[in-house]
Amino acid sequence: MFLIGQYDSPFTRRVAIALRLYGLAFEQQPWSTFGEGDKIAPYNPLRRVPTLLLDGDEALIESTAILDYLDELVGPEKAMIAARGPERRRALKICALATGLGDKAVSLVYERVLRKEPSKIWVDRCESQVGGVLDVLEQERAGVITPYWFGTRIGHADIAVACVLRFAGEAHPALFPAFRSPRSTGVKSRNTSSPSATSTARVFSPPRRCLATSEMNLPSGTPTRTAA
Repeated sequence: MFLIGQYDSPFTRRVAIALRLYGLAFEQQPWSTFGEGDKIAPYNPLRRVPTLLLDGDEALIESTAILDYLDELVGPEKAMIAARGPERRRALKICALATGLGDKAVSLVYERVLRKEPSKIWVDRCESQVGGVLDVLEQERAGVITPYWFGTRIGHADIAVACVLRFAGEAHPALFPAFRSPRSTGVKSRNTSSPSATSTARVFSPPRRCLATSEMNLPSGTPTRTAA
């Protein structure tokens, strides 16, 4: 299997950590969605990461869909999420909140580095959504007494929250101070210190301000979106 994407993407990183924890062999192709989008396009016309290439040239896109395949591959006993029922739905909700927060955090990066004049309306909206998600994650985590979100074993929810909070903290340190989300930050610290996590760590490096709004054909205020 080939995993396309750089590890400073929280979406790519959560897939890479799962692959390592599952003991599945893979090679990484660290293509950038900006600098090497043309290389990604034959496998994913959205030119987004992560994209996972399987044997036989089948390509899976979006981290949630990729993890669903990996869970099926390793079986329900080893899968890092419940197979069914309320616990599965709760885990999927935490993952969706985390990846949604990551999506907004990347949107704010693009707004800052790819536009001469960021849209205040869009920035305010993204920051409001980010704050709302952080509050909900803190509330959810407050009711958990186990080391991990759903027991004594690491799961996709733990990995998603850890990867996204690390990325967001590096990309927007003023917006994501650790004291704002102490419980969620504890999840990040616990889940980013394992060998599987440290081996996929990469400091976030924003795209250079090399594409003016006019070159992207994006009018001021057009929402930007990233991968999941």
